[in-house]
Amino acid sequence: MEVKTSLLDNMIGVGDMVLLEPLSEDSFLENLRKRFDHSEIYTYIGSVVISMNPYRSLPIFTPDKVEEYRNRNFYELSPHIYALADEAYRSLRDQDKDQCILITGESGAGKTEASKLVMSYVAAVCGKGQEVNKVKEQLLQSNPVLEAFGNAKTVRNDNSSRFGKYMDIEFDFKGDPLGGVISNYLLEKSRVVKQPRGERNFHVFYQLLSGASDDTLKKLKLERDFSKYNYLSLDSAAVNGLDDAANFRTVRNAMQIVGFMEDEVQSVLELVAAVLKLGNIEFKPESRCNGTDESRVKDKNDLKEMCELLGIEQSVLERAFSYRTVEAKLEKVSTTLNVAQAYYARDALAKNLYSRLFTWLVSRINESIKAQAKTRHKVMGVLDIYGFEIFEDNSFEQFIINYCNEKLQQIFIELTLREEQEEYVREGIEWTNIEYFNNAIICDLIENNQNGILAMLDEECLRPGTVTDETFLDKLNTICAEHQHFESRLSKNSKFLTDHSLPHSCFRIQHYAGKVLYRVEGFVDKNNDLLYRDLSQAMYKANHSLIKQLFPEGNPAKVNLKRPPTAGTQFKTSVGTLMRNLQTKNPNYIRCIKPNDKKASHIFTESLVCHQVRYLGLMENVRVRRAGYAFRQAYEPCLERYKMLCKKTWPHWRGPAREGVEVLMADLQVPAEEFSYGRSKIFIRNPRTLFFLEERRRQCLQDLAALIQKIYRGWKCRSRFLLMKKSQVVVSAWYRRYAQQKKYKQVKSATTVVQSYTRGWQARKLLRELKYQKRCEEAVTTISAFWHGTQVRREYRKFFRANAGKKIYEFTIQRIMQKYFLGLKSSMPSMSPIDRKWPARPYRFLDGVHTELRRIFHLWRCKKYRGQFTEERKAVYEEKLEASEIFKDKKALYPSSVSQPFKGDYLEISKNPKYQKLNSAVDEKVLLADVVNKINRANGKGTARIFLLTKKSVLLADQKTGQVKASVPLPDVASVSVSTQSDGFFALKLKEGSASAVKGDFLLSSEHLIEIITKLHRIGATAADREQLNVDISDEFLVQFKQDKVCVKFIQGGPKNGSSVSCKRKNNRLLEVSVPTTA
Repeated sequence: MEVKTSLLDNMIGVGDMVLLEPLSEDSFLENLRKRFDHSEIYTYIGSVVISMNPYRSLPIFTPDKVEEYRNRNFYELSPHIYALADEAYRSLRDQDKDQCILITGESGAGKTEASKLVMSYVAAVCGKGQEVNKVKEQLLQSNPVLEAFGNAKTVRNDNSSRFGKYMDIEFDFKGDPLGGVISNYLLEKSRVVKQPRGERNFHVFYQLLSGASDDTLKKLKLERDFSKYNYLSLDSAAVNGLDDAANFRTVRNAMQIVGFMEDEVQSVLELVAAVLKLGNIEFKPESRCNGTDESRVKDKNDLKEMCELLGIEQSVLERAFSYRTVEAKLEKVSTTLNVAQAYYARDALAKNLYSRLFTWLVSRINESIKAQAKTRHKVMGVLDIYGFEIFEDNSFEQFIINYCNEKLQQIFIELTLREEQEEYVREGIEWTNIEYFNNAIICDLIENNQNGILAMLDEECLRPGTVTDETFLDKLNTICAEHQHFESRLSKNSKFLTDHSLPHSCFRIQHYAGKVLYRVEGFVDKNNDLLYRDLSQAMYKANHSLIKQLFPEGNPAKVNLKRPPTAGTQFKTSVGTLMRNLQTKNPNYIRCIKPNDKKASHIFTESLVCHQVRYLGLMENVRVRRAGYAFRQAYEPCLERYKMLCKKTWPHWRGPAREGVEVLMADLQVPAEEFSYGRSKIFIRNPRTLFFLEERRRQCLQDLAALIQKIYRGWKCRSRFLLMKKSQVVVSAWYRRYAQQKKYKQVKSATTVVQSYTRGWQARKLLRELKYQKRCEEAVTTISAFWHGTQVRREYRKFFRANAGKKIYEFTIQRIMQKYFLGLKSSMPSMSPIDRKWPARPYRFLDGVHTELRRIFHLWRCKKYRGQFTEERKAVYEEKLEASEIFKDKKALYPSSVSQPFKGDYLEISKNPKYQKLNSAVDEKVLLADVVNKINRANGKGTARIFLLTKKSVLLADQKTGQVKASVPLPDVASVSVSTQSDGFFALKLKEGSASAVKGDFLLSSEHLIEIITKLHRIGATAADREQLNVDISDEFLVQFKQDKVCVKFIQGGPKNGSSVSCKRKNNRLLEVSVPTTA
């Protein structure tokens, strides 16, 4: 039988380092380089996956790839992170084993992306359904939110996790996700107030300023310019490949999917804005009368805006920045803060505010994604935690991060290397022992409860008296001087006294990943992590919905004088909890490697990769796998899985499980050097042997499936045959019954047809006899009627001849009238009142009727046409009709005004803001508003005035200022005089003795003379309490100017200045208006 080889043998380089020949560090690195150069970024060491960061997108994470690796053997396809994720998921689903996936490596090695790939694969292969999809979407969308608030650009990674995240994904018995729980570890909150050169603050600050709308920024009192904020570094504000605006929209959408309410999102953004505002608060020194120095806020604008955002009284927060209250039992002592202490308090508040906001975000996400069912869950943990860090300037944060990585390395050593060897010893398997470095001694140096570095740091923080970073370093030099992994220039160990690479204010620890130099400056303050109680109480007094939750210790009713645990102690406790949690699960390892420090694709720096291979212990891992066995399994599950491969063990083995496995392996003729028998397990050396078993099992299962299908199909066919036989008997019985029924119906039908034909013949015979009898009776009646008619016509013939002419005449006239009316109906003219057409009369005797019908039709269509008018249009036509009655054939200007509509308000006085004052001075509706020229008697020149006409008065106002110059009540107007020519002059003559007549009559000129006089005349005609206005049309009339009467005379002839009308004064008693002749 031909055995199918593994796909691991047919790829670039070696896919599984266990199969690498020869095994050395150089061949190990060369194999990684060869695979990396051909975009093969994944390599196995047994069940451990090595992941190289490609720093570019590769087409190996598509949905097709997910389906390709789904439910496949781990070694069946080329190495991929999906294979490990599938193996972990199937072990959890099928074998009910809790899993954890430990992703380790340096910062920038791709751990965060690896955790995303694992989660996306599990989400793709697990069950479907509305609720399941909702849970999967919430779990996946929690990543963008936490990355925005917890990740930042560093010199090694553009999206570096500045916090540790461990997510437990909970599944039901079917393997469908129910929810999850996220734990966060040690957010690097010092980054909020200060970032190293070339690095950025947390992503959310830049995303908010770049992606928020202008309205949102205005509400948050922010500007888009990064340089406005002291907490944001400017040298790396823009990062290639990062679109902060698009990422902000992604984060907002993710928060909505996870379950954040809109007011919660707004509260979170307000706190982020408040942190930015905090960084802009600056202080200045101020001396008091007692000689002490205190601080004062320089510019209170940022402080005011921050207080408005958080709902805090400005005076309360300002005092908290200037004073510190220390409580000891029953005593309270208030001391002033100098400028340095004020800046420390400000930065401490900013760090605590952001750190607590981040913790609240994690808790809020946990509320949304937690499993609702209370039954026992299967759990898969995914650990994405900061990688090992070695910077130029390493401080407390790097010390804590590297301590965590030491613990993770210790777990890897315990669960992979040590457990591997110990298991072989336990099972009695002979093999060569491999020496490996156990980093427990480094962990003990850091975490020992008595003389560990963290314990001494806590002791120094709690010690009364003067405590500085230098006293802490002195203590380390005294206690840890002889430790083989601790180095200090001032220690008792003389070999470091001349080491100039080791500054006096630093100490060095030899980690599993290499030596790291830590600057002791800031260790004590960062470990204390103190926030003055005055600031906590000020925050608690805020009216903001979220602030009170973040600062519960600020509640005056719950003052706790006990000192809170230090940052180092808190982190040590949380790491211990994490380690215990990981040890209860089956581990799966992804070891991430960074190929270069330039974050560039296609570059493989051998020295950097070699360093990571060494401190990750990958060579030791390969040696253990090669010296030992790649796969082991207990006898019972092994026999249960492969028993169908041997006739002796199938279907049931009655003896001990080990004997059954021995019979099975002997029957399969597996070489003895490929496996060994332990006390409780069988150990298989080469993965190819395992794959051979799996392939045989798959073929056997196919054969068994075919056998089951054969037996099932035989049973199904027999059952169908018996059912068909039984059905045939039933069908036959029913058919015979049907045939007899059909025959009976045919005989019955034939009998009925014969009977119907016989009855029809008899009926037709009777019908013929009856018809004949009826025709005889009708013939007798007809003959009788014709005979009686003949007798009557003979008797009355003379009477009919005497009246025949009159009847014919009346019929003829009636026919002519009918034809006339029908013809008139088909040739009616249009409905237009001005259409004069009418059909010609056909006969002279219809002349009167024809004329009367034409008159009635014209009146009817005029009525119909008038019925279409609106009230406004009707009023316009009435005004036009009245103008015709007054001016037609009397005024030469009238014909040109017929086609122009009467608009009335030519100045739009109610809408134009220029005439707002004038409009408010007029109480009544303005019927006409126009600009006219008021003629001066002294020189005959015109002055522009606004002419307003209402139902009660005529007003003249200044065109520029809108001030009313004259107001004349309409009862005071006696008459209006105009000429017969085409000019626009008219005179308003006032009644003698009236109050308006004191200044005399008005001589005016307007382009809308016809409309003005028509409206004046119409108002007088409709008023019941006034006489109708008299319109005098003459080429010569008198106008009263104060005490004198002046004659206004109109003459024909073109003026010297052109074709316009001109008015000149001839003498004191005569004004001459020259009107050009019209062609």
